[in-house]
Amino acid sequence: MATSDRAVAEARRWIGTPYRHQASIQGAGCDCLGLLRGVWRALYGAEPAVIPPYSADWAETGGDEALWQALAQHLPPAEGPLAAGQILLFRMRAGRMAKHIGICSQAAQTPRFIHAYSGHGVIESPLSPPWARRIAARFEFK
Repeated sequence: MATSDRAVAEARRWIGTPYRHQASIQGAGCDCLGLLRGVWRALYGAEPAVIPPYSADWAETGGDEALWQALAQHLPPAEGPLAAGQILLFRMRAGRMAKHIGICSQAAQTPRFIHAYSGHGVIESPLSPPWARRIAARFEFK
């Protein structure tokens, strides 16, 4: 099975996990970064870096694209069209730092993505035009 297919299958196992800031435990709790960390561990074992503690508003107070830079350090950018298994980095507001992550679960016909969303937990959502417009960058698992 291709790495992208394995990533989607693993992310789907996390659906229903409650939202918990800074957590990364399938079934117990995670945030959007925690979901990506859990999928990474399932694919590769140990995480590539220790994640320092971060506040819920961390990207609002800094002036740099810390999450984008961290993803780019460990993952290649996605090339070509949207594809299942790609990591999507979102800007939640225009002109602000990118601070939300999801995994594309379906690209054809009706695109969808899996993400941990405050107040909802891990869900699979349509990649509707408002969400698609927020994509700042795409990455691929190696």
